[in-house]
Amino acid sequence: MGWSIALHGGAGDIPVNIPPELQQRRQESLAGLRHCLDVGVAALNHGRCALDVVELVVRELENHPRFNAGRGSVLTCEGTVEMEASIMDGKTKNCGAVSGLKTVANAVSLARLVMEKTPHIYLGFDGAEAFAREQGVETLQPNDFITPENVKRLTLAKEADMVQLDYTPAAHKEVLQETHTANEDDVDSKLGTVGCVAIDNDGNLACATSTGGLVNKMVGRIGDTPIIGAGTYANSYCAVSATGKGEHIIRGTIAREVAALMEHKGMSLKEAASYVVDNCAPSGSVGLIAVSAKGEIAMPFNTTGMYRACATHDGNSEIAIH
Repeated sequence: MGWSIALHGGAGDIPVNIPPELQQRRQESLAGLRHCLDVGVAALNHGRCALDVVELVVRELENHPRFNAGRGSVLTCEGTVEMEASIMDGKTKNCGAVSGLKTVANAVSLARLVMEKTPHIYLGFDGAEAFAREQGVETLQPNDFITPENVKRLTLAKEADMVQLDYTPAAHKEVLQETHTANEDDVDSKLGTVGCVAIDNDGNLACATSTGGLVNKMVGRIGDTPIIGAGTYANSYCAVSATGKGEHIIRGTIAREVAALMEHKGMSLKEAASYVVDNCAPSGSVGLIAVSAKGEIAMPFNTTGMYRACATHDGNSEIAIH
């Protein structure tokens, strides 16, 4: 048995062709995926367990400003950050989740502490922040998470009177052209929810997901990311991390559905993952990454693209968008 790993940086309306001046931003995102994949591969090669690896990789993704998690988190309708994350161990089904974070540098690590240090699964908002202080995790000032790019994204979303998915829809460009509030470069400032799934050399499965949510979301909105079975799920069959429109992912219990089809219908990982993406959420709304107990990897999506990467113990690897 060898290890396998996959990670994502969000799914959405990602154009295939972009102007040359925007290529640098896209390359920065792809380089970020490559770095985080390399971190995960190195950890697995050194015998780290799957749970450690998914936490480590998602922390790296949270620290990268090109993704919608941690330091790259998008803003609520009031211009604040509310981050959320979850983590799950497939062998034990132990899991932890957090939401409404304003100061915690790495939400995924706080989710793991909820799993390991409390009798609960899910803590949110003031209670989660208090627990973070109690545990001594790294915190920042709320303003440290607010970037000029995300302020511009919020401005455009308000002008469009829209709640924005990870990646900018065409309507966003139309508002930009009408209002002239920013240049074209700002429209393609792509950010995405992040996640990682892995199986280690001992056959242990784990997954983790982290996000800043939707641009211009209502204060207090909770998406699929911290909801076990929706955005994140792992058991003895597979580990899954979803990305896209949280409300659709919640309604479809996307992550759990993949595992259920494998368990109860005998589907392979790729069959189950493809079925869920094609049938359990509207077109243009969801993508996922998954790894099975056999080390198989699936990364389907029904959006125009999904930032994703994967690798296996035998040297195969892939980084792609479309």
